[in-house]
Amino acid sequence: MFYKNKNEGYQQAIEGVALKTMVRGEKTEFVKFKLEAGHTLPMHAHEQEQTGYLVSGSIVLTIGDETFPVEPGDCWCIPSNVQHGAKIIKDSIAVEVFAPRRQDYLKKSDA
Repeated sequence: MFYKNKNEGYQQAIEGVALKTMVRGEKTEFVKFKLEAGHTLPMHAHEQEQTGYLVSGSIVLTIGDETFPVEPGDCWCIPSNVQHGAKIIKDSIAVEVFAPRRQDYLKKSDA
């Protein structure tokens, strides 16, 4: 599968967090996030392992009991079922891979 980048197609996950699934494989999913400064991604957990990379901006990421200041070029891996969340310091772009794929990120037209 090939995806040509475009600025449309984002869905609002929560206030301050928009996402777009760019490509989906049989076992993985590649998602781009637009994160707005001043918002918080609440602590949560899910069955998927989550590997990410901060493209631009600044966030403070909490994984389990550890907190990390994240700048462009930094990356992370969150194991399955581990609580995590983030404070968005500057408008940011992050890309993440989920395995297995997240059914809750499917657009209605993809279901």
